[in-house]
Amino acid sequence: MATDGRDRGSPSSAMGQGDQSAKKPRMDLLPNGSAVKQEVVVHDAAGGAFVAEVHGSRVEVTLKMDISVLHCPLCFCPLRPPVLKCKGGHLACGGCVAELPGSQCHRCEHGGGFDPEPAMDAVVAAARVECPHDGCGRFIPYYEASDHKTSCLHAPCCCTEPGCGFAAPLSALVAHLAAAHAMPVHRVPYGRPNRIQVPVPDPPRRLLAGDDGGVFLLTVGALGATTVVSVVCVRAEACALPRYTVKMWANGPPSGSAANRKTDTVLADVEAMGSSTPGAVALEDLTSYLVVPPRYLVGAAACKELLLHIRIEKNAS
Repeated sequence: MATDGRDRGSPSSAMGQGDQSAKKPRMDLLPNGSAVKQEVVVHDAAGGAFVAEVHGSRVEVTLKMDISVLHCPLCFCPLRPPVLKCKGGHLACGGCVAELPGSQCHRCEHGGGFDPEPAMDAVVAAARVECPHDGCGRFIPYYEASDHKTSCLHAPCCCTEPGCGFAAPLSALVAHLAAAHAMPVHRVPYGRPNRIQVPVPDPPRRLLAGDDGGVFLLTVGALGATTVVSVVCVRAEACALPRYTVKMWANGPPSGSAANRKTDTVLADVEAMGSSTPGAVALEDLTSYLVVPPRYLVGAAACKELLLHIRIEKNAS
């Protein structure tokens, strides 16, 4: 049974403590008489759990609260430390207050600006919500939940095939593309050249799987008479790290005399952009891509192939 945290000693002992009892940590007593701290887990309407700790061993209770209490009235986003309070009792994020003219509250006429509010600062710092993505399981500070939701490694990525609508974490997406769409998957060890034979124009897409679980969508398309090759890292939009450099090249047919033959090469050296919807990334959204002239393709007219070389480097920063 939940307790109110009051001293359960005799009335005389409580009175004898005087004002000093109010300064002691509020403790709960278990049936065996041992003292424990309270850890409050608050669930919002969306099922998020906000965790706040007090003192002692872990004890959980489920509460409901108006989530607006944890939101800044200036930016309407979750309060971020440091939390400040004006003379009229209005709370705000420290960052929002810094942008107010004269740091004066716009909701009241009290002068004097804002002061630190350590009690609310502690509440905001302790309130946590569980990541909604399957497989993550982390409890994130509520004010960081939105950023984490988009950058979480378990955030869903969308199927590359038009009209499919499937979305799932990366590992499940790769399995879906291989099983439902028969998309080829090539293992591409980092730091060394990998040779891939790509039929032109079909299939237009295939996956490259790196050493660290990274997945890249390789797309081959046409731009006029030329063939265009692009690579996009498949991951959450806001996940900027790790960064990958992709070098792609193709060799043309030998030319010149028998005594002085040479081979031309087209090459693209780019930093791979990331996207949770890689199939929707247009050429104009990319920083660069590989353009291959028609004469670089090999084979008969009905079954042309591109002999593509690709090297992916995982950047240290």
